[in-house]
Amino acid sequence: MAAIFSNQHEYKALSPLTDERSLSTLYFAGKYRLMDFPLSSIVDAGINDIYTLINQEKVRSYLDHLGGGKEWGLSTIGSYEYLDFYQNIMRKQSSGANYFDDLITFLETSNYPYAVLIENKMIGNFDLQSILHFHQENNDKITAVFKRVSEDNVANDDQMFILDENNTIISNQQTIDAQHQDFYNLSMNIFVTDTDWLIAELKKAQKSGISLDLGQKLTALAAKYRTHAYEYTGYLHNVHDIKSYYDANMEMLDKKKRDQLLYGNQKIITRIRNEVGTYFSKDSKVRNSMLATGCRINGEVINSVLSRRVSVSENAKLINSVVMANVVLEKGCTVENAIIDKNVVIKKNVTIKGTSEKPLVIKKGAIITKDIIKK
Repeated sequence: MAAIFSNQHEYKALSPLTDERSLSTLYFAGKYRLMDFPLSSIVDAGINDIYTLINQEKVRSYLDHLGGGKEWGLSTIGSYEYLDFYQNIMRKQSSGANYFDDLITFLETSNYPYAVLIENKMIGNFDLQSILHFHQENNDKITAVFKRVSEDNVANDDQMFILDENNTIISNQQTIDAQHQDFYNLSMNIFVTDTDWLIAELKKAQKSGISLDLGQKLTALAAKYRTHAYEYTGYLHNVHDIKSYYDANMEMLDKKKRDQLLYGNQKIITRIRNEVGTYFSKDSKVRNSMLATGCRINGEVINSVLSRRVSVSENAKLINSVVMANVVLEKGCTVENAIIDKNVVIKKNVTIKGTSEKPLVIKKGAIITKDIIKK
């Protein structure tokens, strides 16, 4: 297969965490970023040719994490990564040009019989080879991937499938238009297609000026052609607002969910940072927490997820919180039910407190000198 890795999704409800970075590069489970999960699934499937769509306005955060692609094998001989921007496609569409031509050229020159589209906001460990085998067995032109999820794991703009008893797609609709249900057949925005068929559909789409949202286009085509849907049964969390992001990190403190996502047959790859391990003083207290490398823990850490190089000073308490890189908690401060972005300093004896339903967010680079308590 060739792969199309679409980093389209951005949500205002994730502000201020995504004010300066793309959703794809949000920290997760300490040392990972959200983009590591779809990208690792691509690499684990043996795919070396990747067409990546990114947001031009937030390209720096994406490229800072990807680097030269060494960890994912994208810098080796025989691999090929093509970067394109949504804004470039939009400009072509508005000027009347053929806006999918670069993608079509990529698919034609990659010369693979199959292609996979995978998008950026679903945290999971996806076996794309199994999906390809399912696609081949059913002899479809397109195969969509879905998971049965509860209402708290969907966003208003997500697509739902209506399925028959054989998991054949009858139709699709947006969540916001769907009636309340106990479970939804969530489209995971993963599609395996025959490459020649996809090229033909893209050519037809741009002639008619149809939406440049590839996920929506392929969802509609899967329903149109009554294709079979592949049911994903592994761990999944759908990130679309502050609460869903916070909950996804907190779920990694559950060993069963953590093992299912991070330590299955397929490896989750992230950028390597060569640095010292985390230091724990004799007086530190740490319970049920995940900590990346380079931290210095002299205080108390309970039910929390820490990224690299976080400093928790003497008599400081960190409870039920998600902390990004290079954060400093000075002596005597308390942080509870919060998301602390990178490079933040919480000054001496300050209290930061949110709730589990509405975690308090401290934006990147802030220096907090006064208590902030959210009820």
